[in-house]
Amino acid sequence: MRIIGGEYRGRRIVPPSGLKARPTTDFAREGLFNIISNRVNFENISVLDLFSGTGSISFEFSSRGAASVHLVEIDQKHVAGIKKVIRELEMENIKPLHIDVRAFLKTCSVKYDIVFADPPYDLRWLSELPDLVMNSGVLKEDGFFVLEHPKRLDFSGHKLFFEHRNYGGVNFSFFKIKADQA
Repeated sequence: MRIIGGEYRGRRIVPPSGLKARPTTDFAREGLFNIISNRVNFENISVLDLFSGTGSISFEFSSRGAASVHLVEIDQKHVAGIKKVIRELEMENIKPLHIDVRAFLKTCSVKYDIVFADPPYDLRWLSELPDLVMNSGVLKEDGFFVLEHPKRLDFSGHKLFFEHRNYGGVNFSFFKIKADQA
């Protein structure tokens, strides 16, 4: 796994052995960050990374200069690996949180410009994630939510859906609060 853009571009990150996470491929991450870079100035944004796994998405946002990145991960081994990389690269704008995603969304009082989620593809409540995130109040008024998901799920009928991108077996659906719902 490598960081594909920004200050740490090209840095290889070796996750601890035995992780259960499925990291977003370099190809898919590059496509995703090309889309995002056309929408935001990285230096001014706050990001929430849910189900952060190896932390690859958070490291990418940090490398590109995001003002703050909060990542949520329930697996302690994953969190330990993420903290190790944060220390090694001295990424001061990342804060890992060891907590369940649903518990975090119920108690979070911070608002973010971008919320990203890469849940396990076999997560029983994966199809509920857009509503959980969009109704939690964690998005700023002009922010958006990106969900990575398997091809078998189609969110195009969701009332807050606005875009879908596919990179091989990786699918991203984008959601935004509509002006009349803010």
